[in-house]
Amino acid sequence: MSTTSTISKKLAVSDPDQISENYAKKKKMTVPLFTGRKGGDPLVCLTAYTAHVARLVDEQADMILVGDSLGMVIHGMPNTLGVTMEHMIMHGQAVMRGAEKALVVVDMPFGSFEESPEVAFRNASRIIKETGCTAVKLEGGAEMAGTIEYLSTRGIPVMAHIGLMPQQMNTAGGFKAVREQDQFDAVVSDAKAVEAAGAFSVVVEGVAVRLANEVTNAVSIPTIGIGASVECDGQILVFEDMVGLFPRVPTFVKRYGNMEDMMRDAITRYSEEVRKRAFPTDEHTYKAKESS
Repeated sequence: MSTTSTISKKLAVSDPDQISENYAKKKKMTVPLFTGRKGGDPLVCLTAYTAHVARLVDEQADMILVGDSLGMVIHGMPNTLGVTMEHMIMHGQAVMRGAEKALVVVDMPFGSFEESPEVAFRNASRIIKETGCTAVKLEGGAEMAGTIEYLSTRGIPVMAHIGLMPQQMNTAGGFKAVREQDQFDAVVSDAKAVEAAGAFSVVVEGVAVRLANEVTNAVSIPTIGIGASVECDGQILVFEDMVGLFPRVPTFVKRYGNMEDMMRDAITRYSEEVRKRAFPTDEHTYKAKESS
């Protein structure tokens, strides 16, 4: 059975043949194709951290982000600050084993790019070499423009990240959305600065709708919203948030499934059957064979 038909069955798709046909027609996403979608059909973006989830997401997504949010949703960290290069590379490698056509972008973790453009290049090139991904993402606006330019002019595509920046939670006093109007001009300036520096796209996180619209209209590169506006050029959510696998649900997340309840039910039923000696049954065991 093909990978696409297997995925279709797992997702309970009503017409697997149509899904397979659409997937076969889907082009391999590149940075120029991604940037060319500015103002066009909305870009579908999701995170993934494992090969299997990457295969599922790849069927629909234009971009897969191996985000440093993996520290929280996979490794149980309180925030993203403890994520290391080794974490990002390991999960990036897993995602690249599952993704075929989506553009794969890997987050640069806290402390891996801020020191200097040279350090950022060393770490970004390591991520690309060791994972096979196409691009990296880093947080920061005008203050990181020099680093973005250094990377992009040396063959490393960069997706920027402005607005609410989780890696700056300590200086911001937590995860705080940008809603005060006196903050708007600075965020718009950040967007223009990262575009001028060579970023091929920019994530706009946790900002008021009006600000997200202003940013989208101010730059010629795609804006990818998360907690922003439907008018952004694309949207991204953390996969575990979207399918109901993470208990804390941010305001901007819509749950499209409740995998936690489904998994809890499966675990409960399995436990009950084991305790009753109802599992395994004959169909789940091996029969002895006569020696030849």
